[in-house]
Amino acid sequence: MSDNNQTSTTPLSSSHIKQDPYSIHHFDSPATVLVTPLLTGDNYRSWRRAVRMALRAKIKLGFVDGSLPIPKEQNDISNWERCNDLVGSWILNAASREIRLSILYAETAA
Repeated sequence: MSDNNQTSTTPLSSSHIKQDPYSIHHFDSPATVLVTPLLTGDNYRSWRRAVRMALRAKIKLGFVDGSLPIPKEQNDISNWERCNDLVGSWILNAASREIRLSILYAETAA
């Protein structure tokens, strides 16, 4: 009788992981606070790094760094706007009140 406590796991292939920047997980709420502490101005560098990491993990960094511009196809525009507004909400929620007021009316998250 062998004592084999090893378990085999099959890694997920990339096809199992959704890579669509327009996909929104049911946990992705406009009220989500992506990072703490909130942006105050003095902590911009560390805040920026934390926000970029969080957005990259959610496949939404393209809305901020400009690599995912507004699409030309009419069918894709509403999906882009929905995700852009979601990312914009996350950024607003990650900023102090004073900074939030100055970025509230930005049209895009970029």
